[in-house]
Amino acid sequence: MKYLKYLLFLIIILALIFFGKGMLTPSVSYENEVVVNKPANESWAVMSDESNLPKWIKGFTKTELVSGTANEVGAVSKVYVEDRGEEMVMEETVTALTLNEHMAMTFTMDFMDMDYEMFFKEDDGKTTITTKSIAMGNGILSKSLISFMPGAMKAQEDENLNSLKRLIEENTKDYFPKKVVDTSAVSVEE
Repeated sequence: MKYLKYLLFLIIILALIFFGKGMLTPSVSYENEVVVNKPANESWAVMSDESNLPKWIKGFTKTELVSGTANEVGAVSKVYVEDRGEEMVMEETVTALTLNEHMAMTFTMDFMDMDYEMFFKEDDGKTTITTKSIAMGNGILSKSLISFMPGAMKAQEDENLNSLKRLIEENTKDYFPKKVVDTSAVSVEE
């Protein structure tokens, strides 16, 4: 009986620590960075090409535009991601966009909300891609869980960015084809 009291006391202490951490740390933030050996405009084009999203975002399956115009401020989409065989749906809202430089979005789901930004800075033909994320739990349980997960969340973003880096550096698609003017029908009169 004495051990049962100690076990109960230990469980209560651990629960207080778990939920207390969630109350003291209601959000976590982390930053990631990768340098790509390609210019910013090509890096941006590869990143924003919808057919590439499953190649660099782990678990991404599809996106559906809900309102607004795709890739413009105010656009709202449903983003579907699979995690360990379970499908999660997030609502994504584009909050800022400067072509080839900056994109900001908010993601909303039952468990948590996230503010996410991507920055592209070119220097000498190389592009530094920086992401900044702030995750906030929606409820005491999710706040507590998230307060213990910043390392795992940062590691997942590192994995995604490294996949994006490989995808950009291995890119062979011409996103900026030069316009060819057909001069075969032009006649020159003398």
